[in-house]
Amino acid sequence: MKILVDAFGGDNAPGEIVAGAVAALARNKDFTLGLTGKTAEIERVLSALTYDKSRVEIIDAPSVITCEEEPALAVRQKADSSMVVAFRLLRENAADAFVSAGSSGALLVGSTLKVGRIKGVNRPALCPVLPTVKEGKKVLLLDAGANADCKAVNLVQFAVMGGVYAKAALGVKTPKIALLSNGTEDKKGNQLNHEAFPQLKALKNVEFVGNIEARDIMSGDYDVVVADGFSGNVALKSMEGTISSLFSLMKAEFMSTARGKLGALMLRKSFKNLKNSLDYNKYGGAVFLGVDKVVVKAHGSAKRESIENAVLQAAEAVKAGTVETIKKELLETGLEEA
Repeated sequence: MKILVDAFGGDNAPGEIVAGAVAALARNKDFTLGLTGKTAEIERVLSALTYDKSRVEIIDAPSVITCEEEPALAVRQKADSSMVVAFRLLRENAADAFVSAGSSGALLVGSTLKVGRIKGVNRPALCPVLPTVKEGKKVLLLDAGANADCKAVNLVQFAVMGGVYAKAALGVKTPKIALLSNGTEDKKGNQLNHEAFPQLKALKNVEFVGNIEARDIMSGDYDVVVADGFSGNVALKSMEGTISSLFSLMKAEFMSTARGKLGALMLRKSFKNLKNSLDYNKYGGAVFLGVDKVVVKAHGSAKRESIENAVLQAAEAVKAGTVETIKKELLETGLEEA
């Protein structure tokens, strides 16, 4: 198994990206690495690290696609970029998965146009793994931003793909799948939800449990939450912002008095554990479900721990046969021709 990593994608490239990718090698012996980017700079970073050199290949790519560039244009014009070179290798079956913290738009465009969609999938979806309030329990949210506008068939396909990935990534035998809405009653939601609800309910190979509100995403009662990309992204960013704001408010309150500072000192370990449980770096990246290879989008500001976990996440998705299982499930549900 070969995992490609965009060494020049993200705010902390190449140092943190390369270090994180190499660190993953020690935790999983079943794959080799291909680092795409400027050879000299990658070699400079690697020279300060200890790793199994036989498992790392540098693939030269002299240019970089930035987040400021128009995604489709950049993918077409920058064939020698660290991202597009990786897409070419995936398409040629020279690698099994790709991890990048670079431009989300370029990654989606390149994954769709250069690698290709799974037959019958109208639109690939961005699927992050999120923490919940139940210890050890995680939840998938898709689409988290790849498709602002969706049709009912897209949400149904998201449910099938999310169910497959929940089995592979979360180890859930029968995933509970919910539809994000503005209320839990069956008739709640907009026109899209009204069209998708009966189709989701009719699926035979998934356990659809109905509508949920955004406040219940992290309850731990569900394994997959389905939404259009606009609603999913708003929900995701709202959760991230709320968590960040809550910690800031707690810090300000504790630091405002001597008694508060003493209390903070006594609860220091508990707060650290809580913060770690909500830290995106612990959960790797978001998989683009629906493309013909495993593609993982790491956070743009990801550091080595996040990249390490994203690489391991990609390796596990390949090992579990996620792409092939999605193809099989879509065929069995009759959605491969939707």
